[in-house]
Amino acid sequence: MAEVTGKVDFKVGDDTYQTWYKIVGDLTSGAHPLIVLHGGPGVSHDYMTPLAELHNKCNIPVVFYDQIGIGKSVFEGVADKPKEFWTIDLFVKELENLVAHLGVQNGFALLGHSWGGMLGAHYASHKHPVGLKHLVITGGAPSMALWEQSTGQLLKALPANMRETIERHEKEGTTDSPEYQQGMGIFYEKHVCKTPWPKVMETSFAAMMRHPTVYHTMIGPSEFTITGTLKSWSCLDQIHTITAPTLLTNGVMDEAQDVCVSPFFQRIPHVKWAQFSQRHMPFLEEENQARYLQVVADFLNS
Repeated sequence: MAEVTGKVDFKVGDDTYQTWYKIVGDLTSGAHPLIVLHGGPGVSHDYMTPLAELHNKCNIPVVFYDQIGIGKSVFEGVADKPKEFWTIDLFVKELENLVAHLGVQNGFALLGHSWGGMLGAHYASHKHPVGLKHLVITGGAPSMALWEQSTGQLLKALPANMRETIERHEKEGTTDSPEYQQGMGIFYEKHVCKTPWPKVMETSFAAMMRHPTVYHTMIGPSEFTITGTLKSWSCLDQIHTITAPTLLTNGVMDEAQDVCVSPFFQRIPHVKWAQFSQRHMPFLEEENQARYLQVVADFLNS
């Protein structure tokens, strides 16, 4: 399949950054492209590249990009930016800038995973883009409070000694300890992605470890303890205004439990909800990958 990569200038105030993107397929084909919003915030796009198969299934272009501050869109001085720089509005503007640069504002679909689903929901419910034809939210939430509630429930379900270890290290700021990392590894195994991780997953998380600024500033030390700029974020009061047909997905063992997904289902007017048997990454795990891609393809083709 044909691939094209590029960068688009993204102006913020007096500064200019660059957003790296990759197009799988042909934007001039006339088919509405699918733009993929990666998670994190601050986890590079690489782990989502299995979604390139949707190019073949739907005969549509698929666009991946790295949000600024991570992966191929890292910039010099990223760690020196004040926390006020890192807001959801920044990433909405970056998405708008990319859509305009690609010239697809009259017809496109969005698929957001985890944080990317939150970004997609915020964009759709606040900007109401007329060209948004389909919205897919995989493992997302309409508020950070609901995300904390979901991951908190899962944390409580861990063995008491493991839960206490995680909570103690987060409280003491020693999340680099091997003991803490071991506990988090068990949580990720149960609720994020089984091991061994696919290479694309390792690539994305290695990118975050090299440049942790975005995640640590917007989220905090972990999925359980939200102290960053997203702590009070919510679009619960706006999601009923989303007009695009919307597909929701999560997994039975997903860190995005039903408490995260159900408000979308209850409030978005044109919505479907598909649940998978495994964790947070249905497009990576062999038990769910084929069904996930088919469910998304059927939705995009509808």
